[in-house]
Amino acid sequence: MADQLSPDEKLQLITRNLQEVLGEEKLKQLLQERELKVYWGTATTGKPHVAYFVPMSKLADFLKAGCEVTILFADLHAYLDNMKAPWELLELRVKYYEQIIKAMLESIGVPLEKLKFIKGTDFQLSREYTLDVYRLSSMVTEHDAKKAGTEVVKQVEHPLLSALLYPGLQALDEEYLKVDAQFGGVDQRKIFTLAEKYLPSLGYAKRVHLMNPMVPGLTGAKMSSSEEESKIDLLDSKEAVKKKLKKAFCEPGNIQNNGVLSFVKYVVLPLRGELCIKRDPKWGGDKVYTEFEEVEKDFAAESIHPGDLKASVEDALNELLEPIRTKFASPELLQLTNAAYPDQCKMNKNICIS
Repeated sequence: MADQLSPDEKLQLITRNLQEVLGEEKLKQLLQERELKVYWGTATTGKPHVAYFVPMSKLADFLKAGCEVTILFADLHAYLDNMKAPWELLELRVKYYEQIIKAMLESIGVPLEKLKFIKGTDFQLSREYTLDVYRLSSMVTEHDAKKAGTEVVKQVEHPLLSALLYPGLQALDEEYLKVDAQFGGVDQRKIFTLAEKYLPSLGYAKRVHLMNPMVPGLTGAKMSSSEEESKIDLLDSKEAVKKKLKKAFCEPGNIQNNGVLSFVKYVVLPLRGELCIKRDPKWGGDKVYTEFEEVEKDFAAESIHPGDLKASVEDALNELLEPIRTKFASPELLQLTNAAYPDQCKMNKNICIS
């Protein structure tokens, strides 16, 4: 398919639903010359939740546009971020992330053979990389390092030195992964601008940066692994999905900070192409939407009831989650889950196995 797309069509696929692109002119130029090399990194900390389908749907767009896509499991970053992943659990967390991310990609029909998977510590402990960390540390001010990590690294009263190293390592990853572009959430914008400012000082090229918007959670704020009420876990049962969606913030006519609507925009429609709202005939009967603007307009006009929207999203979500639940029901992956997240295992003794 990508061979039949023009550079402009590839650009449209790569940038659709993004909040911001830094270096768009360079991106256009690269697409005129060859396929784009892009990477997405994820720190292996808390368990991924359904908001991860947002970057997954963009990875699908990148592949359709012919991009070479690398997924980085950033284990060292997870440790540097206020030790969110204890050193002794790093390897287990990476294995869990790899299995769950691959299961997500399979559930949305993304061919894994077109992706490259790499672990941070596979290259971040090399002599060359380590020397570049020191070189970068001699250039980056404490102010710039702290500012870059404010929306990504956990903020505490007495920050560790590791928190200041985190943004610089993410900048260096662009060079060591030999990519043209880095993709991430708009919360990483300050890290991206730090990379643009300092990589040329090391003699390395400035990269393109592609940014997703931050998707509201079920409570209206950012969906977070650490806030149980804000998220739907990828292994939640159908009953749990129904219960959490029922309590989700979704006021009639209110299109602001609406996590249910956002899921339709960034996941359901890009992946499925349509959303069917099932309604009683007396309320106009079922209606199929292919454009988010129409969904948003009807919801704002209260032509779509929050209960009907939630029911449709529930169906779509369970369709995405079922293959993941099935895969992780195996004894091996249950054991991996419990070993990687022992604290959650203690809280959920009924699903733990030895």
